[in-house]
Amino acid sequence: MARHGGFPGGGIPGNMNNLMKQAQKMQKQMEEQAKEFETKEFTASAGGGVVTVTVSGKKEVTKVTIDPSAVDPEDVEMLQDMVMAATNEALRKLEEENRSMMGKFTGGLGGGLPF
Repeated sequence: MARHGGFPGGGIPGNMNNLMKQAQKMQKQMEEQAKEFETKEFTASAGGGVVTVTVSGKKEVTKVTIDPSAVDPEDVEMLQDMVMAATNEALRKLEEENRSMMGKFTGGLGGGLPF
């Protein structure tokens, strides 16, 4: 009975082998980029700069700076909102950079695969 599927002779054809090598190279490059990305910092501010938040590429808050003029015991809620806004903007910057970086790797794959 004839064997269905697979490749004649049981081996991997040359262009499939090349595709595998390219995929391994791309994976290594992505791993290197991910390590480098973790060392980056993303900073954003709110309230006209009275609150500044810095996050790392690991999505961890590494620094919060609050100008004393922003500290109003009668309006703690506004300070909380500014910290939240600055943190969310810093994380948005991080995600935007991450998408841009990943797009460099996935941009050429749109239709170039044989399946």
